[in-house]
Amino acid sequence: MPRGRYSLHDPHDHTSLADEHFHCAVGPSGWRYVSQLTSPAGEHSGSVDLTLDELGRPIRLELHATSWQVRGAALDGVTWVRTDPTGTHATEGSVRAHAFTGTSPAFLIATTRLLRLTPSSTATRVRLVAFTDPVLAPRTVDQSWALLKREAHATDNAPLIVDEYQVTALDTGEQHTVHIAGDVVLAAPGIELEDLESPPSVFP
Repeated sequence: MPRGRYSLHDPHDHTSLADEHFHCAVGPSGWRYVSQLTSPAGEHSGSVDLTLDELGRPIRLELHATSWQVRGAALDGVTWVRTDPTGTHATEGSVRAHAFTGTSPAFLIATTRLLRLTPSSTATRVRLVAFTDPVLAPRTVDQSWALLKREAHATDNAPLIVDEYQVTALDTGEQHTVHIAGDVVLAAPGIELEDLESPPSVFP
């Protein structure tokens, strides 16, 4: 069960946004990721709880950020309920999309589990509902994902298999690279892996 800490920052001006303390695990029915976020001042600022089924679909999502909360799941596309800080104006949403995304590294892992790309495959288009901080406002985004290469890196134990993905935002054409090993993001825009207590899990 990997456990560690990511630092999150603005990918444009590198302003520190939060530390995300996480643990995740592969199980017989899928994958679960749980994290707590702390602000640069050290205060609790949110949490992520995401469960995928064996096909990579989000069967349970719960996000908290600055008193806002979102609960969602894959149902006729994706469906969610977003609750405001007072709890009086809950709003429901449903979009014909494949999955969710957001600032947490968990969503990058989730997208790769859903797409199951191989280095020889062509780029695959995916529609996601993104929840943007700090109020978890939903918006629909279209991306293209391609697995550029898969490399084995020697370690003291088994070789570490690292996948390099190219992600393209289809509305702007902006491209970036994501490096993932198992169920841990090694590097991505706005994300740095600062600490890892155990090796990444290997998906079956």
